This record gives sequence, structure tokens and C-alpha cells, in this order.
Amino acid sequence: MYPSLSGVRDRHSCSEMEKPKAEVGGLESSLIQLVHDHHQSSLRLREQTDRTHTRNQMRGLGNLQFITEKAKKDAIRSATRVSDILVGTVNGGVQESFINEKRIELEIRALVTTIIRYTKQTDQWLAASHSINSAVKEIGDFENWMKTMDYDCRSINSAIRNIHQS
Repeated sequence: MYPSLSGVRDRHSCSEMEKPKAEVGGLESSLIQLVHDHHQSSLRLREQTDRTHTRNQMRGLGNLQFITEKAKKDAIRSATRVSDILVGTVNGGVQESFINEKRIELEIRALVTTIIRYTKQTDQWLAASHSINSAVKEIGDFENWMKTMDYDCRSINSAIRNIHQS
């Protein structure tokens, strides 16, 4: 009634029966490991089923129900492990994104502070250049006034000489 697993055992070499080596922490490697473990437990369960099948024919079907319950529990345990691994991987990505978001926010605050400081400094430079421009303009006005005064003084001096000579 149950197929023999002796052929299955012969098809797998010793190295295939060992657990595959994969990187620690990788989702893919964890899933591969989980599938491998499930495969191994299924093979063991089939072997037990084959052995107990002949016994059960002599003793009844009590052990078959026990093995079926054990298989259900193993399947639930495996599904829980897969779920935990997936949730852990997703949470790791979310946590990394959250940390990166906080770093970006800190950089933004630092940049805003720097921009405000440079804006104040630029305003000070503009005020200083405006003051210098005003001073230069006043110097130019003073120079023009001095030239006008010099011309007026020369004109008066010339007029006084002409009056004195006449």
C-alpha cells in the first residue's frame, strides 16, 4: 500500500543528505534551509510510516493517527518558522529605512542651520557694501564740492586782482 523509500534513499548521495551551507542571515538561504529541513523530516516520516505500516497491520491503526498528528505539528512549526523569518527580514528593512530617515532629517536640520547662518552673513556683507558705496559717493560729492570751492576761490581771486590792477 505504501511505496518503498529504499529507492529514494539510494538516489540521494551522502553530501545531499547533509544540510546545505548558506550565508547566515540571508532570507533565501534561510528558506532553502527550511525547505531542506522539511524535506529531511518528510523522508524520515515516510520511513517511519513504512516501518510502522507493517506493525499497524498487525496492531491496528492507532500509530498512524499519532504519526499524522505529528506531521501536522511539524508542518505548523515549519510554517511558523517561515513566517518568523519573513517578518524578521521585513522588519529589518523597515528598521534600516527608519534609521536612514532619521539620518536624513538630522542632515536637513544641519543644512537649514547652515543656510540661515550664510543668509545672515550675506545680509551683513550687503549692508557693509552699501555703506562703502555711500561713503565713496560722499567722498565723490566732497571732491566735487572742493573743486567747486577751488574754482569759486580762483574766480574771486582773479576778480580781486583785476579790481586791484585797475
